Amino acid sequence: MKVQLYDTTLRDGAQREGISFSAVDKLHIARKLDELGIHFIEGGWPGSNPKDAEFFNAARSLHLKNAKLVAFGATRRPRAKAEKDANLLALAECGVEIAALVGKSSHLQVTQVLETTLEENLRMISDSIHFLRSRGMSVFFDAEHFFDGYKADPAYALRCLEAAAEAGASCLVLCDTNGGSLPGHVSEVVRTVAGAFKVPIGVHVHNDSGLAVACSLAAVSSGAEQVQGTINGYGERCGNANLCAVIPNLKLKLGIDCVTDEQLARLNDVAHYISEIANLVPDPFAPYVGSSAFAHKGGLHASGMAKWEGSYQHIDPALVGNKPRVIVSELSGKGNIIYKAKELGFDLSAGVDAQKLLEQVKHRESLGFQYDHAEASFELLIRRALPDYQPLFKLVDFMVIVEKRRRAPSRRSQAEEMLSEAIVKVTVGEEIMHTAAEGNGPVNALDNALRKALLPFYPRVGQVKLVDYKVRILEESTGTESQVRVLIESSDGADEWHTVGSSTNIIEASWMALADSLEYWLIKNSSKLNAESSGVRTEAGTQ
Repeated sequence: MKVQLYDTTLRDGAQREGISFSAVDKLHIARKLDELGIHFIEGGWPGSNPKDAEFFNAARSLHLKNAKLVAFGATRRPRAKAEKDANLLALAECGVEIAALVGKSSHLQVTQVLETTLEENLRMISDSIHFLRSRGMSVFFDAEHFFDGYKADPAYALRCLEAAAEAGASCLVLCDTNGGSLPGHVSEVVRTVAGAFKVPIGVHVHNDSGLAVACSLAAVSSGAEQVQGTINGYGERCGNANLCAVIPNLKLKLGIDCVTDEQLARLNDVAHYISEIANLVPDPFAPYVGSSAFAHKGGLHASGMAKWEGSYQHIDPALVGNKPRVIVSELSGKGNIIYKAKELGFDLSAGVDAQKLLEQVKHRESLGFQYDHAEASFELLIRRALPDYQPLFKLVDFMVIVEKRRRAPSRRSQAEEMLSEAIVKVTVGEEIMHTAAEGNGPVNALDNALRKALLPFYPRVGQVKLVDYKVRILEESTGTESQVRVLIESSDGADEWHTVGSSTNIIEASWMALADSLEYWLIKNSSKLNAESSGVRTEAGTQ
């Protein structure tokens, strides 16, 4: 069986709250979808706004290898002529060969929303398709509200499809526009329609009941030859059928080669690329492409994974460009520790007791630490358990001062400002570094003071930037005496890593996470830094 993939991320997906693609964004996404092996890419509605018109104009020089570009529009207005309809004219002149034309197929939508007659709606469908066909275009007819319309009045819903088919539509796309249909109903209706028409049938499902993917697969199993959806399920309200789940389910579960193996392996990359352009955080729990899609936290799961990776995974993650992860927590068993250590490049049989390391993790989690998203701190736990571990620096003590200072009075008021200063004493090798620094708040001052102490030994430490800083109160009932957890995300411009600290003192918790962040980076870059460090200290000693 052959199934065509139709992506509407650039039109229907862009109708999600918070998304606004520029014309350039849409060009980049189109190229990425082409690499994924999508057959049809809906670029937008050229007659509705200048941005989509700009995109189609620029897309004339877009050389796609696998996909064909589609323009979206609607049937002519009631009691108007197709050849004078501005939207249809824009479709005909936008430079693509295929149009997706949406028209009503529910008698209630026709009478209540279009406020016209049932016969006029049929003429609108027929006239519009005839006009675009006369201009040399192929037309996919999107039968809007079809499943609801079929449930209320099946005879009229089918008459709408007949009008489209007789006018020359290349595909009849059945739309679950309100997203309320169940897979059984979709399957039954698609089977009936596919048996009644020689024209290929497509399906377009919204996710308002959380069943868009299931309904899409049911439609294919019942005879649909085209599946419409969006990357990451973006779309109006609750979104559209998520192609990041539809595609691997078609290929890996139903055995339908809608994309090649190489294209399927790009799925994870495409999902994250488009989420970046959309400026939306990728859903870590998304099937197939989420960072947690193949994450294993329970000790029983990790133990099974260590013996056989198929024990708790329904597919090999590499097939979709993802990878398995084992998470270390208080729910872990020794298998989690061994598996995670191996993943990080450590052989715990060489002098490290995995059971003791597990007990340490559980004890620290009871104190508020959490290693689910602080893998850099967990790696340091392993390193500190190694017999030959030597810390690159050690804390002697630190002090943080926060002061409110009054500036010179102005005519209107006496302005005040906050001053934060940190004093840090650390040892690096045999040397003690005692430094002070100011900052925009106590944590920033502490960070600046620590870096100032380390810079003479490791000049490149300035590359490390604090990207994100989160504080969570762990025991709300104790108020300001509560244990807090600090999670820090750091980056050197090439890599990112996460570290954690926990204490009843937010400054101490911040110090732990900051120190882990810098030590982790220094260890990872130790081969480059050792020579630099020696050279800097020698030069300093001659001054």
